[in-house]
Amino acid sequence: MKIIMLGAPGAGKGTQAKKIAEVCKIPHISTGDIFRANIKNGTGLGQKAKEYMDQGLLVPDELVCDLVVDRIQQPDCKKGYILDGFPRTIPQAEALTNALNAIDEKMEYAINIEIPDENIIRRMSGRRACVGCGATYHLVYNPPKIENICDVCGEKLILREDDKPETVKKRLDVYHNQTQPLIDYYEKQNILKDVDGTKSMDEVFKDILAILGV
Repeated sequence: MKIIMLGAPGAGKGTQAKKIAEVCKIPHISTGDIFRANIKNGTGLGQKAKEYMDQGLLVPDELVCDLVVDRIQQPDCKKGYILDGFPRTIPQAEALTNALNAIDEKMEYAINIEIPDENIIRRMSGRRACVGCGATYHLVYNPPKIENICDVCGEKLILREDDKPETVKKRLDVYHNQTQPLIDYYEKQNILKDVDGTKSMDEVFKDILAILGV
């Protein structure tokens, strides 16, 4: 079962990807994790990626794709895998398709969690993070026991810069410009499956499992 997760920042695709990976017993693969593992292990690809990152540059699409393809050929991916955060652009998607064709593989599902921008802005601006231990909360879905105080360490909670409405709006604009075309790309490949992300987390998860036939 080879799955790509699509959806805007804050749509909950990372959370759903972890849950799917657990139930389907397949690895949840994010590009951040791949970068960290390759850099830590000092691989050739990791060293190349580090050179770009140290200069504050984006890692080129071809190199990101090489890292992903290297990861999905590991033994734990034999039964499948779930990609989270890659591909983000059409060139990355095309590079991935070509690389998979070369090893006689193809993606089976592109699951797109659909949710209106205003819902995402409202959802993310309700997030709070602890300045002490980094624990995260949500004013509506997972509030702390005492307002603005961390349950774990007692430090104060803040609204992170990333979660401020104006920052979220900018991230959504980038998403619509860059990543939205992926939806059309995978629709043409007949593997796109839309899921209503306005439902509760558990309902979204059930809908995804139904699509996967699990």
